[in-house]
Amino acid sequence: MPRLAQYMGRWILHSGWYPDTKLRLWDSRKGKWGGINPHDKYELTDASAKTFHLKGNILHYSYYTIEEHYKQAEKFSSIAANALFQKGKSANGLLAVIKACSKFIRNYFIKAGILDGKYGFIICRITAWETFQKYSKLSKLSKQRKA
Repeated sequence: MPRLAQYMGRWILHSGWYPDTKLRLWDSRKGKWGGINPHDKYELTDASAKTFHLKGNILHYSYYTIEEHYKQAEKFSSIAANALFQKGKSANGLLAVIKACSKFIRNYFIKAGILDGKYGFIICRITAWETFQKYSKLSKLSKQRKA
C-alpha cells in the first residue's frame, strides 16, 4: 500500500515521499529482512511469492515541526553512517557534497517536490542535509579506521 505523509498539516504528494510503496503485509516464511538501517525492508526471496497493490493509502502523520524533522534526520544520518561503516563503506567530504546535491535535485525536481510548494522545498532541503550529514559522519568514521 502507498503511504501518504502529512507534513506540518499538509499532505505531501511528491518530494520522493509519495507514493512510498513498500511491502506492508507478508508471509515471513517467503523472505528476509534487508536494506540498510534505518530504512530496513522485508525482501521476498521465494520465487513463488506474489505481491499485490492494495487500494487506498496508509496515512502517516510524520512531523509537526521543522525542528522535529531535523532531530529525526540527525538520528537517521548517524544510524545510516554506522550501518554503511559496518558494511566496509567509506566516504570523503566531496562525496558528501555530491550525494547531498544529487538528493536535492532528485527529490525537488525529478520527484516533483517543487509541486509541494514551501513544504516540498523544506522537505527536500532537510533530506539533502540528512544525506550530507550521513556521508560526513561516514567520512569521519573512515578517517578513524585509517588512523
